[in-house]
Amino acid sequence: MPPPPTEALRRAAASLGALDWIRIAVLVLGLVFVATGLLPADTARSSVGRIAPLLLFLFSVIILAELTKEAGVFDAIAQRMAKAGRGNYAALFLLCVAFASLTTVFLNLDTTAVLLTPVMLVLAARARIATLPLAMTTVWLANTASLLLPVSNLTNLLAADRVALETRAFAARMWVPQLAVLAVTMVLLWVFYWRRRMRGEETYDPPAPVPVQDRVLFSATGAACLLFIAAILAGVHTGIQLGVAATAAAVVAVVAFAVRDRSVLRPALIPWQLMVFVTGLFLVVPTLERFGLDDAMRALIGDDGGTAGAVRAAFSGAGLSNVLNNLPAYVAGESAVPASNKDQLLSLLIGTNVGPVITPWGSLATLLWFEWCRRWDVRVPMRTFVLAGSALAVAGSAAAVGALLLTG
Repeated sequence: MPPPPTEALRRAAASLGALDWIRIAVLVLGLVFVATGLLPADTARSSVGRIAPLLLFLFSVIILAELTKEAGVFDAIAQRMAKAGRGNYAALFLLCVAFASLTTVFLNLDTTAVLLTPVMLVLAARARIATLPLAMTTVWLANTASLLLPVSNLTNLLAADRVALETRAFAARMWVPQLAVLAVTMVLLWVFYWRRRMRGEETYDPPAPVPVQDRVLFSATGAACLLFIAAILAGVHTGIQLGVAATAAAVVAVVAFAVRDRSVLRPALIPWQLMVFVTGLFLVVPTLERFGLDDAMRALIGDDGGTAGAVRAAFSGAGLSNVLNNLPAYVAGESAVPASNKDQLLSLLIGTNVGPVITPWGSLATLLWFEWCRRWDVRVPMRTFVLAGSALAVAGSAAAVGALLLTG
């Protein structure tokens, strides 16, 4: 017999973590702004309408990635990485960087934070190696590897529409800045977390392989991911097209599980936390813009379309991201950049993508990563996290903006 509604609600409320309550509070605050007239209804509809296709994409790609993980695809890749490294930490480092980067590029940075983090933590446990290097590789690359494609980051989708760049054109403009920031990320990862004194061992023992439980699900979800990646490479770029492509791929995975293992298809798959948080932000930020944030960002970023304006935009975006969050930082900064200053807007994008690695709330991906670390009892030294993150935010943003301007 199911529990009474009040008991079910009590249990649901008890299961919510601190981050969940913050997300709900952001949405409630946004709704209060609309109800009280602080945010006009027309502005609210326009803001939410802008992100509706992006929410469809986010909803679908998270479900696709979650089912892909349930089928063991990510675990299999991680095991093969450890085996391919043959006990050599330098080789494992390069493989982890490649895996985290590709996941971020093609499946979104939040997917990397939500799904790749536990895979890396399991890999560390099975190979009996230090956890923090693998964990930091995941969170840093979730942010810094998110420049290349519109799908890599929600902010990219917004920027791609603003500067009228389709997927291939966007990638053509951003691939050099992406390589530049990846090089900086790799150097700082090794210096702060991967060198011998930090990891504590000279070599590691590759873990024994774990067999795939269901080859049909493994193949179907892997094919669904390839279908989605193929759609991206074929030139899909708008929010609606990406949402449809991600939904089609997710449907393939859902059908496969409906046939083979329905127990996995539970409500917990629905990424309601992300939907609530993003919707709330797109109600709160426009309200703040009406009451001074817009003017403050214009004064901070300026309207210089040259080198000085690009640098100001990047570091203003990075700074505000670590104070608030990168999504509202980008939205607020975007309105302050003149429509003709495309390099300045892309520099703002660089700052809000690369910069949010100093504070735990800098980006949603970082917040999600911290939640996983808490669940797995991974100790993250905050002093090192802040100092190393500051070095990465400054050096990475500078390298990427420099590359953008040199190739403009």
